[in-house]
Amino acid sequence: MRDLTKGNETKLIVRFALPMLAGNVFQNLYNIVDSVIVGNYLGKEALAAVGASFPVIFTLIALVIGVGSGASIVISQFFGAKKTDEVRRTIDTIFIFFIGAAIILAALGIVFSESIFRLLQLPEEILPLAQTYLHIYLIGLFAFFGFNGIASILRGLGDSKTPLYFMIIATLANIVLDLLFVIVFKWGVGGVAMATVISQAGAFITAIFYLNRTHTLVKITLTHLQFDKSIFKSCVRIGLPTGFQQSFVAVGAMAIMGIVNGFGTNAVAAYTVALRIDSLAKMPAMNFASALSSFVGQNLGANEEQRARNGFRSTMVISVIYSIIISLLIIFLGEFLMRMFTDDPAVIHIGENYLVIVSSFYLAFAAMFSVIGMLRGAGDTLIPMYITVVTLWVIRLPLSWFLSRGPLGVTGIWWAIPIAWVVGAIGSYIYYLSGRWRGKTVFQHKDFSVNQPVPKPAAKQ
Repeated sequence: MRDLTKGNETKLIVRFALPMLAGNVFQNLYNIVDSVIVGNYLGKEALAAVGASFPVIFTLIALVIGVGSGASIVISQFFGAKKTDEVRRTIDTIFIFFIGAAIILAALGIVFSESIFRLLQLPEEILPLAQTYLHIYLIGLFAFFGFNGIASILRGLGDSKTPLYFMIIATLANIVLDLLFVIVFKWGVGGVAMATVISQAGAFITAIFYLNRTHTLVKITLTHLQFDKSIFKSCVRIGLPTGFQQSFVAVGAMAIMGIVNGFGTNAVAAYTVALRIDSLAKMPAMNFASALSSFVGQNLGANEEQRARNGFRSTMVISVIYSIIISLLIIFLGEFLMRMFTDDPAVIHIGENYLVIVSSFYLAFAAMFSVIGMLRGAGDTLIPMYITVVTLWVIRLPLSWFLSRGPLGVTGIWWAIPIAWVVGAIGSYIYYLSGRWRGKTVFQHKDFSVNQPVPKPAAKQ
């Protein structure tokens, strides 16, 4: 556990974010390794099938993950206020929620998978492969929720290193199992999904055993969990807007996949690969924003608003510098990165265009996520949800459809992405400057009033 209410703001955020970033990079390697092995050993049809499954998975889990993020913020605020009993009850409550959600969502996904894929106009040669991958992945959904639940809890307590250790083990296991199931056993895309499920389940079970023996606050005994309705309401109040936001993003991602599907297997395969690279490139900005949320949550819980503001400014500077560097790297290395996944010229060309266009605007993405991280840590998650809905459904989706119908073709879909980021960054920063996010924490300090004037930044010593 780490107390984020004392010490240099920039150093604390960096030290907290780096292990979390490394953990998420390893988690992203699940998808990257899957795609590299599938693309090189099973062909572009299988590669497209795996890629087509992810928007569906994301849509199913988005709302639940949002509530989980709300729990992480609640935990960080209780921990900052030294309310350990409430921390323990929050941990129990969120795990009960995750267990129930995993069972329900897995059943729904398996039953309606074919209907969903056909609604998205997935090419017929890809459909059976996509269903196989999705069904196996959903059977192991409990492990995904369980492990990510533990990671969220520990991050709320200021511990970003422990999840990293378990993620490294899980990723290495996934790589070994991928090679074994696909190359040796010849199990195809089903083997890829099984490797992911088994490695996630192993990480989840190992984490429970380790934490129950060593951690002072996190004790997870599935037979003795207690559900706290009032705490769950707080988790939902803070997390549900984020969950809705993620759900809108997920449904939008499915709609965009539906547009991409109309351009055939080459476009779907290229989009699958480019998204893997793009997700990894954006990960640092997202993780610094997530670290900022925990930092802000603890400091506002401890009534240290100025420290929260200082942390926000530090995060913004770090994210902007990173985004410039990574944009340049991807612009120059786009073709090389695509060739790691496939040797099909058409797929490489389409994917490289995506990478060059989208990576040129990572600066806007980093700025938007930094502001959203600040707002979420303060417990104000409703406005970020509105901003996401507008940028995705009012700007990106209509532009994707409109631009792709003209001479730009599939490239028009790629241009709609950075345009939406720019609008989102401007809108979220304007809201931050308004100060309306103040006073949205789980509890209020006696000396706090939402009508207090916004304090001026403290002079650096």
